[in-house]
Amino acid sequence: MMPRHLADEQATQRLGEDLALALRPGDCLALVGDLGAGKSTLARALIRALAGDPDLEVPSPTFTLVQEYALSLPIGHFDLYRISDPDELHELGLDDMLAHGACLIEWPERAEGMLPKSTVTLTLTPAGTGRDLSVSGKGPAMERILRTLALRDFLVANDMATARRRPLGGDASARGYNYVDPSSGATCILMDAPRSKPGPILRDGKYYQQLAHIAEDVVPFVAVAGYLRRQGFRAPDVLAADLDQGTLLLEDLGTGSILDEDGAPVEARYADVARTLAAVHAAPLETDLPVPGGPTHAVPPFDRTAMQIEVSLLTDWFLPFRQGGAAKPDDIRAFVGIWDDLIDTLEDGERHLLLRDVHSPNIIWQPGPQLTRRVGLLDFQDAMIGPTAYDVASLVQDARVSVPEEMGERLLATYIETRQAAADFDTCRFRRDIAIMAAQRNCKLLGIWIRLMQRDGKPGYMRHMPRTLIYLEAATRHPVLAPLRDWLTRTAILGGESDR
Repeated sequence: MMPRHLADEQATQRLGEDLALALRPGDCLALVGDLGAGKSTLARALIRALAGDPDLEVPSPTFTLVQEYALSLPIGHFDLYRISDPDELHELGLDDMLAHGACLIEWPERAEGMLPKSTVTLTLTPAGTGRDLSVSGKGPAMERILRTLALRDFLVANDMATARRRPLGGDASARGYNYVDPSSGATCILMDAPRSKPGPILRDGKYYQQLAHIAEDVVPFVAVAGYLRRQGFRAPDVLAADLDQGTLLLEDLGTGSILDEDGAPVEARYADVARTLAAVHAAPLETDLPVPGGPTHAVPPFDRTAMQIEVSLLTDWFLPFRQGGAAKPDDIRAFVGIWDDLIDTLEDGERHLLLRDVHSPNIIWQPGPQLTRRVGLLDFQDAMIGPTAYDVASLVQDARVSVPEEMGERLLATYIETRQAAADFDTCRFRRDIAIMAAQRNCKLLGIWIRLMQRDGKPGYMRHMPRTLIYLEAATRHPVLAPLRDWLTRTAILGGESDR
C-alpha cells in the first residue's frame, strides 16, 4: 500500500487504537523503524486501547524481552533487539502466545525469518514533525488492517479526522460496529458492513444470500431506516455513507434495553415493542424505497424460496449434528413437503413490511411519554414483505433471552388488541400464522447455532439451543403444525429433555 502520513503523536496513537479494533488471536504485527520512529508509541496506544485504560502502565520490553498482557485479547509485546539467536523466540513463548492471543514485535529483523508467514509488517519512518507508515503482508490479518485504515479514511472524509473509535459489540454476522467520539459533538456509531462475498451455489444458480433475500450491502439498511423515520418511528439517522465500501455513520440511539440489569425481559418494555410493531404493520406500505445517493431499493418478498432455504438449515446443519450423520433423503423430502403445505396455508394471511429480527439485541428502549420515542429499532437490513406474524414471533419468542410462555401470550394479546383497535383484524388467522412463523424461525435458528459453531468458530451461540427447542415445541402445539410436530418427534428433534 502507499505510505500514509501520521502528522503527529496523536495520529500515531489513533493508529494504535484503530489497529486494536482489527486484531484477532493468532495475529502477529512486526513494527519496523529506527530508534525514535514511534514503534513504542504505537504499541502502547494499541495495548491501552485493548485494556480500555488510557493510563495503563506499558513498560518497554527492551530488558525483559517480552511483556504479556492478559486482556480481552491477550497481547505479547516483544523487543528482539537484544536477542543473540532467532531460536530464542521459542523460549520467549511466541508460539504459545499466538495460540490464544496476538503479538507485537519490535526489531523483527532480528528474527531472521522465524516469524509466521502471516505476519503484517508496519514500517514507521520519520517525516517532518510526524512519520510515514507503510504496511505490507497478506492474508486475513492484512485484510482487516487495510479495512481499519479505510474506516479511518472514511472518518477523515467526513470531518472526523481526530475522532476516536471504541469497540461496540458485534453480532452473528460479518458486520462490525464502533462508537465514534468526535472532538466535539455527540457520539455516533460506525457501521462496517463490506459487501458480502458470494457463497457456494445451492440451487437455481444462486447462493444462500440470494435465495434467502439477505442484504448483501448497506443499501437496504439506508432505505428501510429512511422509511421508518418518514413514518415517525425511531430508527438511526444515517449521518454519512459510503455505499460502495459498506460504511455508515449512524445516530447513536443510546444503550437502554428491554431487559433488566440481570438480563431478564421487562414485560412493560416488551409490550411497548409489541405496540410499536402493531403501528409499523398498520403504516402505509412502500415497496420501493429511495436511497440518497444510491439506487431505489425494492424490498424483496419473504417468499416460498426464502422460507424453504431458511428451514433447510435444520436438515443441513442441525439434524446431522443431532443424529451424528447426514440427514436421510426421505426425511429431507418429507420436511420440504410439510413446509410447502404450511407456506400454502399462509397465502390468505396478512402481509406487510417485516423488520425480521425484532428481539432484545436490536431494540433500544428509553423512558418517555411518547411510544415512538421510547422504542428504537435496529438491524433491519434484511427487511422483507411477508407475514406480519414473523415479527411478532421474533419478539414473543426472543431468541437471545427466555420469555416465559405466559408472558409471550400477554404480549401477543397486546399486539392483537392494538391492531383490532385500528382496523379489521382476523385474530384466529393471525394466531395460526404466528404459530407457523414461530416454527419456521426456530427451525432456522437450530441450524444457525450449529453453523455458527462448526463453520464460523463461534460456539458461544450454542447456549441458545435449549431455549430454541423449547420455543419450537410450544409453537408446534397449534393444530396446523401437527404434521411438522410428528416429523420433529420421529427424527428425535423434539421429545428429549432439552425441549421440555
